[in-house]
Amino acid sequence: MLGTIVNTTTILVGSLIGSVVNKGMKEKYQDALFNAMGLAATALGINSVVQHMPESNYPVLFIVSLAVGSLIGNMIDLDAKFQKLTSKLKFGNSNLGQGLATAILLFCIGTLSILGPIESAVHGDNTFLFTNATLDFVSSMVLASTYGIGIAIAAGVLFCWQGGIYLLACLLGSFMTNDMMTEISIIGGILIASSGISILKIKDCKTLNMLPSLLIPIVFFIVKP
Repeated sequence: MLGTIVNTTTILVGSLIGSVVNKGMKEKYQDALFNAMGLAATALGINSVVQHMPESNYPVLFIVSLAVGSLIGNMIDLDAKFQKLTSKLKFGNSNLGQGLATAILLFCIGTLSILGPIESAVHGDNTFLFTNATLDFVSSMVLASTYGIGIAIAAGVLFCWQGGIYLLACLLGSFMTNDMMTEISIIGGILIASSGISILKIKDCKTLNMLPSLLIPIVFFIVKP
């Protein structure tokens, strides 16, 4: 769990530094950061999809997963519940819900954040997590400079996420195959890109309502003969 603890700590520190910068920033500079984060999230998401799509042995699975997962998410209306929750948090930014949603996706759904805890649990190798910690440190600073200190909440989500994967890998390491990780990474990339599109105000994709899509590949590989 050392890698996860380091990763969580870097997000907390990055959020603190970014929030200090945020207090003295003019609105036009904040708008510039919004655009930068939107473009960065879109690019990172597309990169993940392009990188993993050729490795997929089930080229239609991500489409089915997105369709079924989005239907489930909209029935539950995760986005509305999340926005209602974050609206009660007083951290000085009315867009905190959007920022947190983006932060959670960037920090938790990346390849390093998924494979890192598995490598740590199975082989005792924290290289992926230390690399991810460096990237998240920079990302959290930029996000917090745009959305405020509330971005630090994502550190707790990341700790639970990576900690859960770590424990599952300890118990079911052989079940979490490369094929499953590939499908999850493709869907994760699409969700990150969707979040970027929402930040850029091109279209409000309500990305949180698509989160159940990440569970569909897991179910598929459980029931697959």
